[in-house]
Amino acid sequence: MEKHVKYMHRCLELAKNGLGTTYPNPMVGSVIVYDGKIIGEGWHKKSGEAHAEVNAVNSVKDKSLLKKATIYVSLEPCSHFGKTPPCCDLIIENEIPNVVIGTVDPNIKVAGNGIKKLIEAGKNVTVGLLEKECNELNKRFFSFHEKKRPYVILKWAETQDGFIAPLTKSEQKPVWITNEFSRQLVHKWRSEEQAILVGTNTIIEDNPKLNTRDWSGKNPIRIVLDQNNRIPKDSPIFDNQTKTIVFSSLTNTVNKENCIFEVIDFQESVAKQILNVLFKHQIQSVIIEGGTQTLQTFIDENLWDEARVFVGKQSFKTGVKAPVFEAENTIKSRIEKDLLIISRNND
Repeated sequence: MEKHVKYMHRCLELAKNGLGTTYPNPMVGSVIVYDGKIIGEGWHKKSGEAHAEVNAVNSVKDKSLLKKATIYVSLEPCSHFGKTPPCCDLIIENEIPNVVIGTVDPNIKVAGNGIKKLIEAGKNVTVGLLEKECNELNKRFFSFHEKKRPYVILKWAETQDGFIAPLTKSEQKPVWITNEFSRQLVHKWRSEEQAILVGTNTIIEDNPKLNTRDWSGKNPIRIVLDQNNRIPKDSPIFDNQTKTIVFSSLTNTVNKENCIFEVIDFQESVAKQILNVLFKHQIQSVIIEGGTQTLQTFIDENLWDEARVFVGKQSFKTGVKAPVFEAENTIKSRIEKDLLIISRNND
């Protein structure tokens, strides 16, 4: 069993290379082993391109060895035609006799059908190796298919005395609480998630672009709450450079170019309505960088999965108080003099 674990760990390492680039598909890694040696490996790089199993098989130089090999894959091989053919068929066609799978695919289009197909084809199938780790790798994908909503990450920075912003400021731009390394990490996080969400006041007061600048990667879809359409039309978020979804209470808004308006009732379960709409748009993850009111909305409705809180060295003495929440599962680390606290919602 120990040797199997080693190869599955390698699958997970490979799969992580696809973080932020495979949406709406999951991250998957695959390794092919013959006589105790890895003869092929691959991962899913981008939606619409070859899956991990295909890349692994293609990397094997001597294809005759496949008939005596074992293929390891972190997620159940697909059994349906999408943008690419079923990976189950590939395994069967290449007569690979042994298949070791990390976890079952929660997507209703697969959900055990891939495993069933392989068993019916006479393959020796093992399921559940490093299952917890494989599920954690695709926490966004699992949340989307099992909870029918995106994986929600809350993020903010607060001072030593618990404020996220001063009461007043002289310029329409952020007042930085954290250091440049923490800010760079935030841009890395933006490149990994499918969407970023803020409220009206954040846009009006900080005039942000909500893009990825200090890290190499894609820009997330911009999600903005603007109940009464108060955001100026010349705001950077309306530059059409990135898909933007605006939540409003007004029904007379018109979609244009790369901007979509969605109407919700701001008097009823706002967070739930937002996540329902994002699910409709096939968005699997969202990082919420709004102000206290926006963040607290998701906390109060208990619709969050992870909170990433920076605590800087500054003190404001007065200002906008940071959100209030409780979490037991926390990890603390240092980024220069900043403290980073990452919490998980156990509910």
